[in-house]
Amino acid sequence: MSWYNFEEKVIPMDQWIQTGVDWLVENYREFFQIIKIPIEESLEGIDWVLNATNPWIIIIIFALLTWKYAGKITTVFSIFTLVLVGLLGLWGETMTTLAMVVVAVIFCTIFGVPLGIFSARSDRFEAILRPLLDTMQTTPAFVYLIPVVMLFSIGTVSGVIATIIFAMPPIVRLTNLGIRQVHPELVEAGEAFGATSMQVLLKIQIPQAWPSIMAGLNQTIMMAISMVVIAAMIGAAGLGEPVFQGLNNLDIGLATIGGIGIVLLAMVLDRITQGMVSK
Repeated sequence: MSWYNFEEKVIPMDQWIQTGVDWLVENYREFFQIIKIPIEESLEGIDWVLNATNPWIIIIIFALLTWKYAGKITTVFSIFTLVLVGLLGLWGETMTTLAMVVVAVIFCTIFGVPLGIFSARSDRFEAILRPLLDTMQTTPAFVYLIPVVMLFSIGTVSGVIATIIFAMPPIVRLTNLGIRQVHPELVEAGEAFGATSMQVLLKIQIPQAWPSIMAGLNQTIMMAISMVVIAAMIGAAGLGEPVFQGLNNLDIGLATIGGIGIVLLAMVLDRITQGMVSK
């Protein structure tokens, strides 16, 4: 035995993980398919609306959002960006990617903000949750793909599920941080005037923590977009598809215009959400 020189594998963790995933697939695949339903329905609905709507209506909506939250220069940039994406022949892929990001961010917010609130109110819960968030945030995105495919099958929905797991940590962490940074005197003043715990949360802590929460939302959006190309490896549609096809076929032109579409969409969404923080 030369285990002490680390020449042989002693702990077969890879086999344990494979056995565990196989057991989940064999016994609980139907359960995971049920979990998949709300994400699938949301994605199909939003994707249909975005692709069925006249492109100029979408452009006008984005122009109004950027005008309200990001100023005139960004408004011109967003209009130019969306027109360019359309002229590049990527409008449908861009809308599908936008639908994927919107659905992922909605579910990240639904689960992430409450987790951040619970973390801020309980040091013990934060201590338990922190290693999980560290794992979610530092595990290479490719590692998510195999178990997600085995549990949920291939396709755009599975790509969104992997995106939700990958993109959730920032909004949890920054919600937790924002609420913890609310000045204790404000909380004490609210309690002194008879406010309940829920009233303190809704009327004092969340408003005060709003910039931090929105910063977390911004980072969640950016991480969701960064998963687009990786999700294409398991059959997800959208702008990641031309990039992935370009890589497979060594078609640098196709990969480049797909990458340009991703970058431009990310920039527009980033400017809008950053503007929301300051409003």
